[in-house]
Amino acid sequence: MHQKAIILDFGGQYTQLIARKIREVGVFSEILPYNVPIDKIVSLDPIALVLSGGARSVYDKDAPTVSQEIFKLNIPILGICYGMQLIVHLLGGEVKEGRREYGRSFVNFVSRSPLFENLRSREQVWMSHGDEVIRLPKGFRVTAVTEERNVIAAIENGNIFGVQFHPEVTHTPSGVDILRNFLYKVAKARGDWSIGQIIEDISTGIKRKVTQGKVICALSGGVDSTVTAVLLNKVLGKDSFIGLLVDTGFMRKGEVKEVAKNLTSLGVPLKIIDAKDRFLKALKGVIDPEKKRKIIGKTFISVFKEAAEKITDVRYLAQGTLYPDVIESTSVKGPSAVIKTHHNVGGLPEKLDFELVEPFRMLFKDEVRKIGKELKIPNELLYRHPFPGPGLAVRILGEVTYERLRKVREADFIFVKELKKTNLYDKISQALCVLIPVKSVGVVGDKRIYDEVIALRAVSTLDFMTADWCDLPKELLDKVARRIVNEVKGVSRVVYDITSKPPATIEWE
Repeated sequence: MHQKAIILDFGGQYTQLIARKIREVGVFSEILPYNVPIDKIVSLDPIALVLSGGARSVYDKDAPTVSQEIFKLNIPILGICYGMQLIVHLLGGEVKEGRREYGRSFVNFVSRSPLFENLRSREQVWMSHGDEVIRLPKGFRVTAVTEERNVIAAIENGNIFGVQFHPEVTHTPSGVDILRNFLYKVAKARGDWSIGQIIEDISTGIKRKVTQGKVICALSGGVDSTVTAVLLNKVLGKDSFIGLLVDTGFMRKGEVKEVAKNLTSLGVPLKIIDAKDRFLKALKGVIDPEKKRKIIGKTFISVFKEAAEKITDVRYLAQGTLYPDVIESTSVKGPSAVIKTHHNVGGLPEKLDFELVEPFRMLFKDEVRKIGKELKIPNELLYRHPFPGPGLAVRILGEVTYERLRKVREADFIFVKELKKTNLYDKISQALCVLIPVKSVGVVGDKRIYDEVIALRAVSTLDFMTADWCDLPKELLDKVARRIVNEVKGVSRVVYDITSKPPATIEWE
């Protein structure tokens, strides 16, 4: 049984990032809603609790809160931003509206603390708050203050700690060290969350769940489904596992043949189902992105059911669902708003004829890539840019038609090819093209045209929870734009998206 750190989610935008960073230092973490019963926390036997950030003020009438009983559990607690303010508020201190502080800042450590051991006396941190602590609860002491205004930035009392800044983001350079100190020096972690142990645990779980019958795995050629298929095939064997690649018509240029070749070379049993016309028909006239995703999910399951009828004794459907998919698709883990429905999560009907097998449901993408390395999957497959389950259908704003698919597919092919030619593909995290349902006047030769617009997007990120747009070379953008307008009939203009996540998502739909 792994040691575990529990993160109570108060709706902060970085909650999932806290979980990922904790795992990064060798401790399993799980996110639970802030109002989870105390008995549930006790039953999980965590070595530490983390109270996440949040968008509310602790003194608001309906502000999310926790029972004061958590302070009697004798479990080390770390409050981050809203979490720190909540600790102060619940234990008798005072929090009030202060000067809004968002972005890079500096703090000075004013007293010794195990949280800041081996750090410099002055550190850069990332702030994101509008309230501040003005009076501490009895027994607490200040361990850090902001450099600019001498405002309380960190507090502690015994095994209860609070930081006003966000140690989980990359803009706090020593943030991971702070989390590591909390887990190892305060919570006495063993560090038993390793890739080897993860693979062993998941393999055991698969064998325990799949006791009879065969497993069908939905394959797309992406990192998540590829690693899922290779692991399941290794654990169950080819007699109990088969991969199904559904050609929805929404994949990239030449991708179906490429994926089939790659998976076959990895020893994965594979069947290809041509359902292009069926998916296009299902989406006729549909514009709303959520409806698109749900229709695609429903159609996808129907295709699988029909395929299963042709295979003897199929009882399970495997998917490469990841933890961020679960978090972004549903609010069951906390109060965070639903951002979008994922093809392999929210698009599923309530009743399935298959039992779901989702071995990576509690993992982040970087963990899945590490598993892939252990399974000897080539890097060119593991580090392919992410591609959404609904494919190009959600990179077309508005109705999906054969002609509009052609435009975005050809534009995407040009963009990716030029990125690879300039050795930039592996240096960015995700690149994509979006077809915008806006027409623009252009001139080709002596002829006036009035055609659609392609938006290019390229981002860099460590975790896909936050992302920055990439400042691609002007020469590259110029060449890509000229090629797309000249070679893709029906496109008259190319623009470049320079919006970070947040506030935008990486995909447009």
